[in-house]
This record gives sequence, C-alpha cells and structure tokens, in this order.
Amino acid sequence: MKAVYYERKGPAAKVLVAGELPEPQPAPGEVRVKVRVSGINPTDTKLRGGWDGAMEMPFPRVIPHQDGAGEIDRVGAGVAQARVGERVWVYEAQRGRAFGTCAEFVSIPAEHAVPLPEAASFETGACLGIAGMTAHRCLFQDGGIQGQTVLVAGGAGAVGQGAIQLAKWGGARVVASVSRAEQEKVAREAGADLVVNRGDPAERIKAFTRGVGIDRVVEVAFEANLELNRAVLKANGVIATYSSGPPDSAPRIPFTAVMRQGITLHFILVYVMPREAHQLAARDLNAALEAGRYRPHVARVFKLDETAAAHEAQESGATVGKLLVSV
Repeated sequence: MKAVYYERKGPAAKVLVAGELPEPQPAPGEVRVKVRVSGINPTDTKLRGGWDGAMEMPFPRVIPHQDGAGEIDRVGAGVAQARVGERVWVYEAQRGRAFGTCAEFVSIPAEHAVPLPEAASFETGACLGIAGMTAHRCLFQDGGIQGQTVLVAGGAGAVGQGAIQLAKWGGARVVASVSRAEQEKVAREAGADLVVNRGDPAERIKAFTRGVGIDRVVEVAFEANLELNRAVLKANGVIATYSSGPPDSAPRIPFTAVMRQGITLHFILVYVMPREAHQLAARDLNAALEAGRYRPHVARVFKLDETAAAHEAQESGATVGKLLVSV
C-alpha cells in the first residue's frame, strides 16, 4: 500500500518518506479502513518533530495521523461482518500504535471507527476526531450548557470552530476571541454571537453579558488569557483548557484569587478522556452533523506525496482551518 512514514524524528521535509508498505490486517476486535482522507492535528507534527524533547522513536517506523475517514473493507474476529462497506470516521488511530491514517489502509480498534452520516463527506469525517472530541469535552464535561454563555478562545482554530458550533448546537450563546483580522470571518461563520479581537475585550464581553458574566471558557492559551478569563467569568464559572504554551512552561495560577471566585479548572487531553467521554462525543458529533449544525472549515487538501508540505503548513500557524491529506 502507499503510505507516508518516518523512521527518525525531525523536520518534515527531512524525515517523512512516501513509499510502499505491506497492507495491515485487522486483529481480533479490529477493523481495517480503506482511508480516503487523513486529518492532520498539531500532535501529529509535534510527535514527528520531537516537540517535547523526546527524540527517541516509540516504534522503528511510524505512519502519522490520528484522524481520518473512509470505508471498512475487512474486520477481525469478533467484529460483525455487516460492518464491511460501512463509511466511517476514525479517531486516535495512532494512539499507542505505530501506524496511523496517512496510508491507504489502517487497522484500528472497532470502536474507533464511527459510522459517518450519509450526508457527510470524507473530508468532514477526517476533521472530527481530535478537534471535535476535544471541543466536546471542554463544553460538556459537566453536563448540558443550554442557556449558558460560553467564551471560546482561538475561535478560528480547529478546536475553536468546533467548540463554537457545538456550543450553539447545545443551546448556548457564544463569544469567540481571535488574534487576527482574517480569523474574525471564520469565527462568525461558525456561529459566534460576538467576536472580539482588538480594543478592550473584557469590556466588550461584559457589555455583551450585561454584566452577568461568562459561564464557561474553552481555552487554548491558559496562562496568557487567565486574567481576561477571571475578569469576565461569573462566580463558580469554569475554564476548560487544552493548551497553554511550550511543554516546559509552568503556568502560574493565582490560587487565592481563583479560589475566591470559585473557578473550576478542567485540563483536557483527548487521549486520556474516559471511554464513555469518547463515546458521548462521537454520538453528539454525529447528531450535530445530521442536524446540519457542525461544518468544519477546511483550509486545504494536500495529496499524499505532499504530506511534508502539509506538516509544514500546520506548523507555520498561518492557515485558518483544518489541513487534510487525500489518500
């Protein structure tokens, strides 16, 4: 099969190889997916580049990418034969495993292949896994958000766009923050009721909530935005954060000030979410898709032999929207 892989960590153009590898076969409890589209996430490029300082390879050869979409073409023992031919979206394909979705075929645990609604494209399916599940956990870890007001930091990013759309689907009002003018349009199109960028965002947010405050924050830059979030959160509000900065950073938390506001902090990492949280996220993402309320923004689709360029685009931070690879 055609695949892109690396056998050492480093810059994308130096270590990613496009070539032929043996086709995987599904083990008991697994399905094999004929991949149509592979989705790129920041963790994919960080793992390949040794972002956390760990340059040792976890496996002799790695096929990257956690997300994807395609059709099941084989099943392992214990999996219903009826699943063959099913259109699916894939999540955490390379979690704890050597081979991800940047290949013509991938074998994964059957529950990591979620039925893809008929009206949804493979491109949409490849956007759902890591970003969609992260956004869902940030929003719904404590239950429903009907009638709440949610602040989504980084509203033009993959998780941010997903959080805006899922929050609106869940019945919340949404404020989104962005850092560049070109991101404002993306956040508005995702459904944000207010987008803040320049000026005094705290005052604009307070005015929007008529002084009542924000119920919940979905945060991409925990330390950088902590004072803003404290300024606009209600008493007993929630910050659900999935990123803060470099891996060796040590965010400072003003304990007494946070305690006096009764703020709850959730630190979200999709890979360690409980199984039930993954299943609930998959259910709700499909429900939002079927309702026409979840529409990931795709920045560009690369060809398989352009995967190195796709990784470089992801790392540049210059693109607005999801980057995909057509397999």
